Amino acid sequence: MLLQRTLLAAAVCAAFAPFSAQAQSTTTVTVSANPLGKEESLQILSPTKILSGSELRSKIGSSLGETLGSELGVSASGFGAGASRPIIRGLEGPRVKILQNGMTVADVSGLSNDHAVASETASSQQIEILRGPAALLYGSGAIGGLVNVVDGRIPTSLSKQLNGEFEVKYVGVNAEKSASFFLDGSINDIALHLDGNSRDTKDYKIPGFADAHGEGEMKGRLSNSFTREHSLGFGATLIKPWGHIGASIQNMQDVYGIPTEEMSYIDLDQTRFDIDAAVFKPFLAFDTFKFKLGSTDYQHTEKLQDGTPATNFKNRTLETRTSLSHTNWNGWEGSLGVQTEHANFSALSAETGRADTVPTTRSTSNAVFLVEQKNFGPVTLSGGGRIEQVKRQPKAEFNLPQREFNLHSFSVGGLIPVANGYAVVTSLSTAQRAPTTEELYSNGPHESTLTFDIGNHQLKSEKSRNLELSLQKTSGLVQWKINAFVNKVDNYVFGEIDGLRVDEEGHEDPDGEFTQRFWKQAKATIRGGEAEISYNQFGEGFSIRGFADTSRGTLSARGSLPLQPANRIGVDLGYRSGPWRNTISVLHAQKQDRLATSETYVTPSFTKVDLNVTYTHPYMNTQITWFAQVKNLLNQDIRLATSVLKETVPQPMRGFIAGMRVNF
Repeated sequence: MLLQRTLLAAAVCAAFAPFSAQAQSTTTVTVSANPLGKEESLQILSPTKILSGSELRSKIGSSLGETLGSELGVSASGFGAGASRPIIRGLEGPRVKILQNGMTVADVSGLSNDHAVASETASSQQIEILRGPAALLYGSGAIGGLVNVVDGRIPTSLSKQLNGEFEVKYVGVNAEKSASFFLDGSINDIALHLDGNSRDTKDYKIPGFADAHGEGEMKGRLSNSFTREHSLGFGATLIKPWGHIGASIQNMQDVYGIPTEEMSYIDLDQTRFDIDAAVFKPFLAFDTFKFKLGSTDYQHTEKLQDGTPATNFKNRTLETRTSLSHTNWNGWEGSLGVQTEHANFSALSAETGRADTVPTTRSTSNAVFLVEQKNFGPVTLSGGGRIEQVKRQPKAEFNLPQREFNLHSFSVGGLIPVANGYAVVTSLSTAQRAPTTEELYSNGPHESTLTFDIGNHQLKSEKSRNLELSLQKTSGLVQWKINAFVNKVDNYVFGEIDGLRVDEEGHEDPDGEFTQRFWKQAKATIRGGEAEISYNQFGEGFSIRGFADTSRGTLSARGSLPLQPANRIGVDLGYRSGPWRNTISVLHAQKQDRLATSETYVTPSFTKVDLNVTYTHPYMNTQITWFAQVKNLLNQDIRLATSVLKETVPQPMRGFIAGMRVNF
């Protein structure tokens, strides 16, 4: 029956137009997070995916995880509508680095699944996913990969006339009312940018019971899954023939519910300030000098249902990144640089000010990095390295030891053409990650996850060794790629739940609200593969894309890693003709029964079908796009294997989306 419904949905899309295809148009997009600034099709150091234009607009959700959750090798943590981080190849949290315009977002979303990513995607212009060795150049927190959100807030070119985008959207499943915009203009040699976003959603509807076993009173709607978010950013840049220097400021406010029995919610506020400068031909041997600075003042309060503050999280950071790039040193092109980061983090009791969760800790990081690339005939070789020193310094009053970690990360890769448009890409890397502040020093209750976290200040640095092989065809109407990878990690840090119930002071109590979680280490192995094939991906007429991905993580003598993604297979069918763009996406996830020792619930398989129809037409000096979408067309009860709350928090039921976008 399910297969019949899926085929019926596919037929709807096929009926949009007859089977036809014209010559494929070519779209060139540069990966801004790549040190060499290469195009997507020229990546050697890591497989890369770029979302931009209409593809990005059709996939934007209420969180970064929701936006990227259907991409190749990427899943979502799914902690309700307000907090969902991307999980790359089975690795999450501090092992996946989130950047904004190439600089760390500097929130606390890597600490726990209930913490939102403090980067708004609604007004973004491009989102980049880097997996593998190249991501290591951005810090020890990128063993799993990185996601870079590009918003153009510091413009690097002058706009001769005012241009921008404005979008409004309504979502029926949660009564979402949202609006976003960005504007670009210039006054003489000064380029200006303004962007903003506002989103208000109610608790979203679900196809049945919230409880996977059909128990409880919560049915038809997921209580406490609301979100309210507002952001506003401004940037200005002086642009001259010698280069540019610019600055931006942004404020983001986000209030969202945690859909657990406690009905708590999080009130988030972040102010971010950035500087971006570039000088062309600074020295004879170098082509470009770049300097970036990012300063963030982040805080969020976890509040009880009645609004009483429980825990205050704060993270103030200052990051700098300086680099010099060159294009021809005896055929070599590359970039070398220095990166520094200073952070003050705390998670204190709102009532007493005590360090009941994580003590006030100062962290510093100083690193140098280098990446070089050269063509040896038809073969392109690339290598990179990063040396980094990380210090964790708790305040003296907590009587905890200071820790220092010396980290080394290296990678080599090669692209070997085997025929016109066909290539083999391989890479080998080793990387190290310092334990985070919470992994070292946690000692208290976490209200939203109902765990009593106990850190271990004797943890060693993680060491990852990654081998990857990719076969790909990157030209013509039909393109494809196949990736295989294995990642072995020594001293992998994980939270082990022993099942002991305790009270908020950590004392054993059979009726206690919290479950103990200890941070420990063991050897881990993550292996998997990905495949993707597409026909006429960007051209007029009919298009199709098929993909599949799988990954499996295991701990030595301890079974599976927690929150491992299900095996997935999917297909996207599209038709483009003049002003019309129509797509149907089918994603099937298999049952996930590879459970960690702390997990008991096997997530069932599901098939998610989404429809997207857009129509674009000119109006005066603008382009107006009308769009309509249906998410979860088959109204499946979807449980994400990568969600901590998979047994009690399903994904939304069938939902209809309508909106309008104006470009000028």
